[in-house]
Amino acid sequence: KFYKATLCLAYQSFGVVYGDLSSSPLYVYKSTFSGRLRLHEEDDEILGVLSLVFWTLTLIPLCKYIIFVLGADDNGEGGTFALYSLLCRRAKLGLLSASDASDDDISTYNSGLPRKETVASSILKEFFDKYHSSRIVLLLLVLLGTSMVIGDGILTPSMSVLSAVNGIRIKAPSLHENYTLFIAGVILVGLFALQHFGTRSVGYLFAPILLAWLFCISIIGVYNTIYWNPHVVSALSPYYVYNFFKKAGKDGWSSLGGIVLCITGAEAMFADLGHFSQLSIRIAFTVIVYPCLVLAYMGEAAYLSKHKEDLQKSFYKAIPEVVFWPVFIIATLATMVGSQAIISGTFSVISQCRALKCFPRVKVVHTSNHIHGQIYIPEVNWILMVLCLAVLVGYRDTDMIGNAYGLAVITVMLVTTCLMFLVIVMVWKRNILGALAFVIVFGSVELFYFSACLAKVHKGGWFPLVLSLILLSTMCIWHYGTLKKQAYELNNRVCLDMLLSMGTNLGINRVPGIGLIYSNVATGVPPMFAHFVTNFPAFHRILVFVTVQSLTVPKVPANQRFVISRIGPPEFCLFQCVVRYGYKDQRNDTHDFENHLIETVAEFLRNGNNDGEAFRWETTNQQQSSPSDDVTSRFENVVCSESSKKTVRFRGVGCSKELEDLREARESGLAYMMGSTCVLACDTSSYLKKFAINIVYGFLRQNCRHPAVALGVPHTSLIEVGMVYRV
Repeated sequence: KFYKATLCLAYQSFGVVYGDLSSSPLYVYKSTFSGRLRLHEEDDEILGVLSLVFWTLTLIPLCKYIIFVLGADDNGEGGTFALYSLLCRRAKLGLLSASDASDDDISTYNSGLPRKETVASSILKEFFDKYHSSRIVLLLLVLLGTSMVIGDGILTPSMSVLSAVNGIRIKAPSLHENYTLFIAGVILVGLFALQHFGTRSVGYLFAPILLAWLFCISIIGVYNTIYWNPHVVSALSPYYVYNFFKKAGKDGWSSLGGIVLCITGAEAMFADLGHFSQLSIRIAFTVIVYPCLVLAYMGEAAYLSKHKEDLQKSFYKAIPEVVFWPVFIIATLATMVGSQAIISGTFSVISQCRALKCFPRVKVVHTSNHIHGQIYIPEVNWILMVLCLAVLVGYRDTDMIGNAYGLAVITVMLVTTCLMFLVIVMVWKRNILGALAFVIVFGSVELFYFSACLAKVHKGGWFPLVLSLILLSTMCIWHYGTLKKQAYELNNRVCLDMLLSMGTNLGINRVPGIGLIYSNVATGVPPMFAHFVTNFPAFHRILVFVTVQSLTVPKVPANQRFVISRIGPPEFCLFQCVVRYGYKDQRNDTHDFENHLIETVAEFLRNGNNDGEAFRWETTNQQQSSPSDDVTSRFENVVCSESSKKTVRFRGVGCSKELEDLREARESGLAYMMGSTCVLACDTSSYLKKFAINIVYGFLRQNCRHPAVALGVPHTSLIEVGMVYRV
């Protein structure tokens, strides 16, 4: 059963993981020989490019990702945030507010055997503890990698689809490029228009299309190698790399910006790990994808060695006449599959950023009830489509798009290499020499490619830099504004004594029903509720203060999602509920959430214990009695300040009566209360802070999804309380 399931996952991975990587032969040679390298159209240069492609495929996807990086999963999840999540929990390097929460009771937090601290890990940990700015740099590095992944989501569809459609001009040379651009644009619009259906309905078609594509390019590669130049096999020797740079010199270094395109999509093997398994991805790449790509590049080089005049259109020219149109159709379909995979990956990355409060609130639609992680974000989808069409119309050429594409791809890989160094030393607790060897071997190769891509900034490479700067600034300002807003609520929360005195001073009335008070305060009473009560002295018979936390862990087990605690004596019927989600958890709809919350409160009342974070409510039975008997309880509350602790002893009411009150309140109805806040910088703040908070953060809050919409709160049951926060 294990082998059968693994092979089934390996088969499915072709349609999700390898679309981008497998479509690279469409444009690698064309992009490589688009610059000054076209002046070196000799066999040594062609074989040197083939040798570089072979060793790049061997070193980066095969050695780095398949052997090492796939092992750095976060409870089965992969990607940039998975590495950061590991560092947040296992090495305590987190800067995100969620990572500071005391949630060590979650089982996934402590998965894996603890290893003994090494000298290197202790030194690095001490460095990060001493210099808080180093944690900020680490978070910025992660967000930079995330921004570049989003850039991939814009450049991959444009590059892949336009490269495939350009094949028409091989058979119709007189066709104007505007027609190919129009056809590519129509395909892209159709691709983005179909996103809301999800990939599940057509998912079974993806793997066969990619397998047919890999089969075609490998067979054609074998045919071209045997027919045109069998001696290209010798180019697998690294000597040809040395010979290439010896003869091409600086022009050879400049061409690396095109060669790096052969590993586009390699990061997807790690990013999509959560949908499959390490073994299935390793089998699919090493047994099928890697050999097929090597054969395809080898055959194209064999054809080019005899047809140097076709360097700018080598892929389609190398296809035998009899199979041209079938291969063209499969190529177009394969690029659509590859584009679909990277678009879905972009949705997933943005969803993770949103969950960790690093991205404005957007609507996340889960398109499949059976396959976890298949989501659709309407706002992002249409913005991606517009930007893809802008890239298509603005660049009009795959060479220019390739320069931008290569820079985005290699930047993400460099970020992964840097994070892997920290994981090897601080999470795996391995020898620092091994971590340095990893960085030196793979990082030096990636830096070599990165320098060549940077040299082409003026030739189209500026786009991912500008885009990532905009996205990075947006995410940083959103996160900064959110932290300031939460800090204000935490510093202005209301103590328990003040809440208990409100009843007598204000003459508060209790109305039937359950009130859910949403706030970011996990302990105590939020300032928004105190503001409401002083102006409108009435609230529901049962109150639950709800705090939604997104943790730096992929998934929180369902039985550990809700943490219930009591505020004040039982007769007050006040509860605190912390709802914890992982960054890849699917949020329940409102009806399910209500039912689970009320069931958890009922279970809390039945059990008479509390494992909450800020509240510890211990129950001891003085004698064997029926459930309706009173119980003696001790309530310990720490809300006023870290230095002030107050213990309240009381005699609780009967459990069955509280359950009956809960049932009656549920039948009376349920209302939600949220703050409608205006966040402004203090008058004494700097101009930079005022610009970030008042203008940028204010603009983002006004134009993103309302918190009630993001949480699925029904509009008819919503009460909003207006407040101004001066941060």
